[in-house]
Amino acid sequence: MTDQVEQAEKGGFNLPEIRVASLGALVALGAGLLCGLVLSRFPAALPVVRVIEPLGTLWLKGLQMTILPLVVALLVLGLVQTAAAARAGAMARRAIFWILGFYLVSGAVAVVVMPLWLDMWPIPGAAAGALAGSAAQSAGPVPGLSEFLLAVLPSNIASAAAGGEMLPVVVFFAVFALAMGKLPEGPRRHMIGFFEALAGIMMVMIGWVLSIAPIGVFALALGLAVKTGTAALGALAHYVTLVAGIGGLVLLSAPVIAVVAGRLALGQYLRSMLPVSVVAASTQSSLASLPAMLSACSRLGIRSSSAEFSLPLCVALFRATGPAMNLAVVIYVAHLTGTPLGVSAMLAGIAVAALTELGTPSLPGSISFVLSIGPVAIAMGVPVGPLALLVAVEMLPDLMRTLGNVFMDVAVTSSVDRAGSQD
Repeated sequence: MTDQVEQAEKGGFNLPEIRVASLGALVALGAGLLCGLVLSRFPAALPVVRVIEPLGTLWLKGLQMTILPLVVALLVLGLVQTAAAARAGAMARRAIFWILGFYLVSGAVAVVVMPLWLDMWPIPGAAAGALAGSAAQSAGPVPGLSEFLLAVLPSNIASAAAGGEMLPVVVFFAVFALAMGKLPEGPRRHMIGFFEALAGIMMVMIGWVLSIAPIGVFALALGLAVKTGTAALGALAHYVTLVAGIGGLVLLSAPVIAVVAGRLALGQYLRSMLPVSVVAASTQSSLASLPAMLSACSRLGIRSSSAEFSLPLCVALFRATGPAMNLAVVIYVAHLTGTPLGVSAMLAGIAVAALTELGTPSLPGSISFVLSIGPVAIAMGVPVGPLALLVAVEMLPDLMRTLGNVFMDVAVTSSVDRAGSQD
């Protein structure tokens, strides 16, 4: 998966610049809200707001137009990579079993816990409609269970894609990727090259869109503050707390897996992970934390053959907090916008969250946020409009994402190593 990142960087997609843009978006969010509060007191200034606000809508459309082609390309490449890894031997199959199994469990925890938390700690009354006002599309219909099962396979992939039916599109291209694995080496390499090129092009495009995030976020925040006053601040703080809390549950499960399945001493595991935590918190990147994780595995007595194989595989394919936190975001937006979520919508969300996470490379939070959460929201019939503002505060919950991911990467590696030592 690092191939796509390298190709995108060569095409002008600069990761440090995107991190700066993410910080700029957070600053722009605050500036937009502040300016909106000031302008709301001067009715004569409202025509200025009506001129600036469409810039935010255009920026949101720029994000939306990249979602489907990029998800398709990364999904195909991720599944091809997963299938190739599974053929590499028993150790790879054990690691992939952990990854896929935890993705499903992670998603299931979110669809159970997040609604409970929202019932226990509801969105502040004054803020309930604040972010909902930023929705740029209406929620789709929520199908019943029988309709959901019938809709899993598309009768026409082109019409499904045009209609934004994300689940059947994801299922189709998952089967497509598996079928690619049956091609002879030559045609298969040509197809992989095509999807690598498509992913690289789309990542450059989304990099361009995110590089101007401060402008789009400022415009959206300005209009929101004029309409809702300070209510949006309460909703954003509430959102960050609950979504980060879901990531915290994943983080807390890592020591349990390390102790129970990896047979590590809890104190030794936590002490070994302290330097990794410092690197992860400062870089907010699992890929940048890989050397520190390898050192931690050495201190924990994990065989180098296991660590040097499993950890890079986990960095490429495993983002433990992804399905849980992505679904938490979508469920939060559903509550904001009054979108009902039935069993079929939750099942669709878990499936799409798990599959798209396999294809999402380890990139800065703002990019992963768009790639991973957009498809889940579309699949569940939840408006994606509020995501354009939530991406501005992603730097805050993204810290929990990275910490949870690196803790779980080492825990899974210890479990794979322990199982291998008993063969």
